[in-house]
Amino acid sequence: MTAAVETHRAIEAVWRIESARLIAGLARMMRDVGAAEELAQDALVAALEQWPESGVPDNPGAWLMAVAKRRAIDQFRRQERLERKVEEIGRDLETQVEPEPELDDIGDDLLRLVFTSCHPVLSTEARVALTLRLLGGLTTDEIARAFLVPEPTVAQRIVRAKKTLAKKKVPFEVPQGAELSERLASVLEVVYLIFNEGYSATAGDDWMRPELCAEALRLSRVLAQLAPKEPEVHGLVALLEIQASRARARTGPDGEPILLLDQDRGRWDRLLIRRGLAALERAEALTDSLGPYALQAAIVACHARARTAQETDWSRIATLYGELNEVNPSPIVELNRAVAVSMADGPAAGLALVDRLAGEPALAKYHLLPSVRGDLLAKLGRHAEACEEFTSAAGLTRNERERTLLLERAERAAEKAGLSAPGG
Repeated sequence: MTAAVETHRAIEAVWRIESARLIAGLARMMRDVGAAEELAQDALVAALEQWPESGVPDNPGAWLMAVAKRRAIDQFRRQERLERKVEEIGRDLETQVEPEPELDDIGDDLLRLVFTSCHPVLSTEARVALTLRLLGGLTTDEIARAFLVPEPTVAQRIVRAKKTLAKKKVPFEVPQGAELSERLASVLEVVYLIFNEGYSATAGDDWMRPELCAEALRLSRVLAQLAPKEPEVHGLVALLEIQASRARARTGPDGEPILLLDQDRGRWDRLLIRRGLAALERAEALTDSLGPYALQAAIVACHARARTAQETDWSRIATLYGELNEVNPSPIVELNRAVAVSMADGPAAGLALVDRLAGEPALAKYHLLPSVRGDLLAKLGRHAEACEEFTSAAGLTRNERERTLLLERAERAAEKAGLSAPGG
């Protein structure tokens, strides 16, 4: 490996580590996230040009910040801003090495950037893309590949998001009072969506996209450090840690899906489970009334504590889903509760609950509704009906691995019913 290649890889690593703090610090000064990212990118270009010859500096983050601040000063001078502003941002730049910022300042800036990137004024897709770009350090191409969308689409989302933040004059600050709860929910939703897309990809050839799971987990941990007194933050961390613990057991040798009850629990990551359970304890200690993420964490904790699938406390899980539906009503939550009830009280009890959801508009194209119904029908020996449900579910999913699994289940149900294979 040549020295130039090694340096380039070092720059990529530094960027992943430092970019969020760099952009956050610049955004506080510029009061413009778009301008802050452009300055950070300018600093990155300078590093790509200079470090292969000069070597990676001892404090690369400070070097990048110093370069970016100098570019900011140049901009203010070109725009004939007040000399006071120039002096304010340019303070301490006469020396080559930028002083280390206080840890509290870094944390405050990052928290401001989190709330700005996830502002409700932006669409969900824009919030996800901007968060991965600014806080994750992912390139536009990396985000596009992760979500299986064209790169120009992602680029357009990011550009529009930054323009919207500027046009709406969204303040670069941490919300206070009553607004904090609403805005925090928006932040947690973005991280949750990123993880879910990695955990069960909605489309494509892969069952999972581990890079998205890892990025969401990292963001949730950072958020817990920045907002240690928020129970739902710890609830989200607990949920993601425990879910991520199953990653190695969720796919077979060829990448085929392995469902929860069929997984080898010896392959679950016990360290992640311990971390998740500890985060759940922190959430529970901070509130008497668990929110939706902490309740979901409590549900997956029931699975994590069970040494075998047979030892799972399904009655407790059904109760928790009932509580979750009270704080966050959703037909999807009810569908999950039906599964838990079927495991606790038998498939007939679960099927009765599922059939009540048949007319829900939100579930009209949700492939897991016919999938769950097919599973319950199969357990009741109604294999011909189960075959129809599995075939219907296969037609609704956009994930190739999941479609294959569902068609295999439809074929097995057809065989038991004495029917020809679906589509045969």
